[in-house]
Amino acid sequence: MSSTSGTGGGRRVGRPRATQRPDSGLSAREELLASAAELFTTRGYAATTTRAVAERAGMRQATMYHYVAGKEDLLAALLESTVTPSLALAEKLLADGSRPAEDRLWELCRADVALLCGGPYNLGALYVLPEVRAERFADFHRVRAALRSGYGELLAATEVGAALGADEARLRADLVFGLIEGVILVHLSGPEREAETFAAATADAALRIVGVRSGGVRARTVREPSAGE
Repeated sequence: MSSTSGTGGGRRVGRPRATQRPDSGLSAREELLASAAELFTTRGYAATTTRAVAERAGMRQATMYHYVAGKEDLLAALLESTVTPSLALAEKLLADGSRPAEDRLWELCRADVALLCGGPYNLGALYVLPEVRAERFADFHRVRAALRSGYGELLAATEVGAALGADEARLRADLVFGLIEGVILVHLSGPEREAETFAAATADAALRIVGVRSGGVRARTVREPSAGE
């Protein structure tokens, strides 16, 4: 048996791993994020050490720091992954004047819920961590606020929304955004629900809050490719 503790030819060169695991096809950073997502949502953020994340990803703790600065970096990246795609879609939908605003709002609601509920781990549950109030997570809060504004702009562009006063429009936008993010708790109690069906039903409910009948909107939207496709 050859030794790997010396400085001779037995030392393995390259990226050291604590344990061997099947090739996932993910980059080292993606492996760390997937491992952190699993551990943060099952064991809890406070109870998860950087060593545990590194070992779950199949690498040494020291190697992990080549890719992330620590637990906060992992949490920030996971949080931002729950809002950044939806903000990008909201910006595309706002720029798409060829479709009724009602259709575009429905599509944003559906896609946002599908993102929050479609992954293997309920990352939205991380929103309520007290650590998320720290300055380190300012980018997440900035993107989330911009997404909230996107919802408000789309709502205001609907026929019903355009007729509302400023305070009422703001209230309904808050209610819609609250409904979308509230699916995080519903998903916790019923994770077996099919994500796309759940997303469409939630989008229907959001439009009812606005005051729009969603039946015709859903029929048109599911027939047409979305702005994000």
